[in-house]
Amino acid sequence: MAQTYDAIASYTFGSAASSYTFSSIAASWTDLVLVANCKNTVGATYGLLLQFNSDTGSNYSSTLLWGNGTSALSGRYTTQYNAMFTGWAGSTNFSPIIVNVQNYANSTTYKTTISRSSDAGDRVASMVSLWRSTAAITSIKVSFEPSANIAADSTLTLYGIKAA
Repeated sequence: MAQTYDAIASYTFGSAASSYTFSSIAASWTDLVLVANCKNTVGATYGLLLQFNSDTGSNYSSTLLWGNGTSALSGRYTTQYNAMFTGWAGSTNFSPIIVNVQNYANSTTYKTTISRSSDAGDRVASMVSLWRSTAAITSIKVSFEPSANIAADSTLTLYGIKAA
């Protein structure tokens, strides 16, 4: 089955900011893909978070696998930030983070994501996350863990995928 990617929206940070929100996401596609190339302003590696439909409730969880060149590690976050944990980025290098959001417009199932990230100086990671809501996703807020801003020149691009 062929798939097509449609660029829905793209944003480049002109200056550091705490977050960016993709809003009014139409239900025109099967899945979404968020591609982030970002770094933070803190001087350490911080997690990139997604929040759907302004939901600040305890409805998010993430299971993580990561390696740092020496060790392989795993972890689990449950509602730690009232947002979904999707990957890490440091403050020195721009880090790619790719998040696949399956069945985002479906109104009968919880929403799942699969994400990959790579911070060149620190770690590579893969994560599976869950938003325990059956609501169709119409907005996505992107931010770092508290106290870290998204640095200037970071980019976010949201794609819609149609199953042909």
